[in-house]
Amino acid sequence: MQRILRLGGVIAGVILIAFGIGSIVLGMNARDTVSTELSRENIVGTPDMNPADTKTALEEAKLTDVSAPSCNVAGKPINSGDEARCFASYMRIHALESSGGLTYAEMGRFALASNPADPKGTNDTEMAAKNADGSPQTNGPRQTWVTETALATALNVSYMAEQLGLYTIVIGIALLLTGVGLIIVALGLIDRFPATSES
Repeated sequence: MQRILRLGGVIAGVILIAFGIGSIVLGMNARDTVSTELSRENIVGTPDMNPADTKTALEEAKLTDVSAPSCNVAGKPINSGDEARCFASYMRIHALESSGGLTYAEMGRFALASNPADPKGTNDTEMAAKNADGSPQTNGPRQTWVTETALATALNVSYMAEQLGLYTIVIGIALLLTGVGLIIVALGLIDRFPATSES
C-alpha cells in the first residue's frame, strides 16, 4: 500500500512540476512578446507626458474634473505594459483637451453649421455643416476620440497581457513548489507511518 501511495505521490508531483514549468515558460513568453511587439511600433512619449506639464495644460484648458496621471513617459520609448498604459492615459488627456472635456459619447457625428468649432457637434444632418458635395461634415474632435479609443485600447490590452503573463508565472511557481513538496512527502514522510496489520 505504501508503495502505491509513494508512486502516486511521485507521479502527481512530477505532473505538477511539469505544469508549473510550462506555466512559467508561457508567462515569460507572453511578457517577452508584449515587450517585443511594443518596441517594434517605435512609440515614444511626447515631451508633455509628465504630471507637471499635464497639470498645467489641464488648468489652461479649464478641465477641473480631470486629474493628471502620476506616471511619466515624456521622451521615453514605450516597450512595456506599464508604459503602454501610462501612454494611453496621456492620450485620453489629449483627447479631452481637444474636445473641451467632452467624451466620445457626448459628441455628435457631424460639425454644427451654426458653429463648426463647437466640439459637441450634432447628429442631425439638417443642422450639420456641409461639404462641397453636400454631405454632412465630420466632427473633427469626435474623430480624434475614435482614433484615441482604438489606440488606447490596443495599448491597454498590452498592459493586460503583460499582467496575465505575470500571473501565469506566479501560478507556475506555485505549481512547481507544490509538486516538489508532494514528492518530498511521498518519498519521505509515508515511511513514518507503519503499515497497520489486521487483527
